[in-house]
Amino acid sequence: MRDTPVEAAECNCSICRRTAGLWHYCAPDALDVAGEAASYQQGDRALDLWHCPTCGCTTHWSPTDRAYPRVGVNLRMFDTTLWSDLPRRAVDGASF
Repeated sequence: MRDTPVEAAECNCSICRRTAGLWHYCAPDALDVAGEAASYQQGDRALDLWHCPTCGCTTHWSPTDRAYPRVGVNLRMFDTTLWSDLPRRAVDGASF
């Protein structure tokens, strides 16, 4: 992640609740992923949810439509000093 988060998004959809995602949204080219990751698609298959193949933690999501201009990075994969004091924005993903 090449930019500094200024807020954290908490989505209430079923997958975000289960993965405990706390999201920072950024442009796809602002994200560098080191190592291996495995993806999973749920429901409408609009997103690839990426997770560590060793521990299973959800690291980020990317759109299946490569023209979509953002990805989501799970801030909980970083030290709490990066995200604990960030303002939270509620995202109502459960209503879609």
